[in-house]
Amino acid sequence: MKARHALGAIAGIAILGLALQGCAGSTTPAPASSSAKIDGTGKTLDVMIGANALYPAEQKQWFQDVSDRFEKQTGAKVNFETFASANDELTKIQTSVLSGQGPDLYNLGSTFTPTAYSTGAFVQLTDADWKKVGGRDKFIPGTLGISGPDAKHEVGIPFASRPFVMAYNKDLLAAAGIDKPATTWDGLTAQAKKLTTGDTYGMALAYADSYDPWKFVWAMSLQAGNPILDGKKARFDDPTTLKAYETYFSWLTDQKIVDPSSIGWKNAQAVAAFASGKAAFLPMTTSTSMVTLDKSAVAGKYAYALMPTVPPGAKTNPKNGKPATSIISGDNMVVAKYSKNQDLAFALANMLTSASSQTSYQKIFGDLPTNAAAAKKLEDGNAALAPVIDSASKSVGTPFSGAWGDTQLALVNVVVQSIPSLSNGPIKVSELKAKLASAQTAVQAALDKAK
Repeated sequence: MKARHALGAIAGIAILGLALQGCAGSTTPAPASSSAKIDGTGKTLDVMIGANALYPAEQKQWFQDVSDRFEKQTGAKVNFETFASANDELTKIQTSVLSGQGPDLYNLGSTFTPTAYSTGAFVQLTDADWKKVGGRDKFIPGTLGISGPDAKHEVGIPFASRPFVMAYNKDLLAAAGIDKPATTWDGLTAQAKKLTTGDTYGMALAYADSYDPWKFVWAMSLQAGNPILDGKKARFDDPTTLKAYETYFSWLTDQKIVDPSSIGWKNAQAVAAFASGKAAFLPMTTSTSMVTLDKSAVAGKYAYALMPTVPPGAKTNPKNGKPATSIISGDNMVVAKYSKNQDLAFALANMLTSASSQTSYQKIFGDLPTNAAAAKKLEDGNAALAPVIDSASKSVGTPFSGAWGDTQLALVNVVVQSIPSLSNGPIKVSELKAKLASAQTAVQAALDKAK
């Protein structure tokens, strides 16, 4: 209920954000070039970033290393705060906007950039601002696709690229006489069924994860011609969305191609199951999994492939369907207008998006660089990442709407609310339709309020 009330407040926050914009002028620093020396001696820059559930120890060390390096460069320390879920992410944005204080710099999931933009409480990047972080041409063009509604109205500085792909166990597929992963969801389901034997399953999934489930439903719906949000209209009640949920749930209840325990798994547990050789496919993963897989029982035995792009029940995409391999996924940095340390925030963004920083980050966490030079070097030296890079070029952005945060959470909440029923077998169609009707009402109300 707390999350629902928070979501309903987003339109009001947008208005408050505009008010903040009006009073932020006195604290907005003068433009500075990316090469200008900034004296932050004695200051602390507060940064909000998502908690890394896969590599928590490595992230903690990275926090310290970044702060040490930034203090050496500017004299200022960096204090990192983390959020653990989309609900946490949204709540922190709302709290900061309402109070006019909080983190100076946010590192947000790219799909939350529209929500941040809609508040009006984050710096809309000027040419001078882009210069502070090295210029727009420093970044891969595709990573700028969800920085704002258009190139003249952007708030997001690309930090990490995380296109989704599917990992597969080459040995398990070969033993079953399967030469490559299917390109349709029905085909993948059939392959996973064939590959499910004993305690080895066709797929590793995380039904209880805060982020994973909605991406399956979104992809299948979009591939079938239903974008979930269509301008100012929500389309949760479209038959394609129902079919997407039914397919996603059927892997657990009807097809039985996933470990029954996955109903309570987070993403890290699904990755671990695949890494132990107990699953043939790991769909909806990213190159971050490579760090774990290369040190696991499947090292040298796995590869990445594009996710299916043809919706359930079809052999080809319908005329209005989009063969999306992934969302435009990753992280964007946004600078708070209320911050008295904007120049320091831009300086940190510039440091973190340098070629050397991005190369180092990729080696630790597996995320692809947004820095064009670092990405080119990585692409030239790692053939295993070719499908991931290919997926990045075929990704489709989620709608740039202030209501997208509500939409994403509603997509996940349908799964969360269905888990008790799924624990006892297939969910009734009538029950699922009721949940989608409720989501339709809530998201349509958010759309009607969104700016």
